[in-house]
Amino acid sequence: MNLTLTGATGLIGRRLITALRERGDSITVLSRDPQRAARSLGVEAIGWDPLTQPAPAEALAGRDGVIHLAGEPVAQRWSPKAKAAIRDSRQIGTRNLVAGLSAAEPRPAVLLSSSAVGYYGKHRDERIDEDAPAGSDFLAQVCVAWEREALAAEALGMRVALVRTGVVLDPDGGALKTMLPPFKLGAGGPVAGGGQYLPWIHAEDIVGIYLAALDDTRWSGPVNGSAPEPVTNKEFSKALGRALHRPAIAPVPGFALRLLYGDMAEIVTEGQRAVPARALANGYAFKHPELDEALASTLA
Repeated sequence: MNLTLTGATGLIGRRLITALRERGDSITVLSRDPQRAARSLGVEAIGWDPLTQPAPAEALAGRDGVIHLAGEPVAQRWSPKAKAAIRDSRQIGTRNLVAGLSAAEPRPAVLLSSSAVGYYGKHRDERIDEDAPAGSDFLAQVCVAWEREALAAEALGMRVALVRTGVVLDPDGGALKTMLPPFKLGAGGPVAGGGQYLPWIHAEDIVGIYLAALDDTRWSGPVNGSAPEPVTNKEFSKALGRALHRPAIAPVPGFALRLLYGDMAEIVTEGQRAVPARALANGYAFKHPELDEALASTLA
């Protein structure tokens, strides 16, 4: 396949490019800094500022598919400026990508656009599949706007799949990287009581879901990118402690996180018991469905 990616230097993007190259796909990357991206990734890179201009049609025309991963990092203190950047990078950036697609001839057949399980908002122990409604908090509404812009590509005759990603297990990035130092010191433990659910997924499986959604026309609309059995924060903490052979009993009060991160702390103190109903219905076989094995594989 000939493919174009945005957000390729991120946690998922780098792993996805490796997997795509291993199977012989040709890749073009859209980046604000194409020279750096080309050096870092070893692929063709073309410049694009997603906030100010449509994506370059010449980087999209004739491609088989587009994978859209770009967005301002969510894991930061949510100041008004940060919230605007998080929202605009997804809403305006995706709108400008679809504007570029509208000018591309021949047009790609499929758009895979990243989203997040934060779409569902705050839930307790209710199992949430892709048919659940959107939440009303900040991150949920960002996801709603993000997905709405991506789905506009359907009017161009494209198949659109929205990968609502959970917590990706990767020691080099994301939530797990942040958690590892205190856990390695034996100072880790459940957060805010530990009863909230954490929809985790092994990095190899989130890549696998993208590849499956790219290749199989049955994949369209929202798809939860999470393992079949989400666990509570307390259960995850115990499993991480076992994987590191360290105690995991030091509780982290929710108010301490809120003092440190402000509203962003709700990502950790609240949760969703999101399950990948559509991935399973489409026959995706998870390589790492069990948390203990997934953590052992991740930290090996």
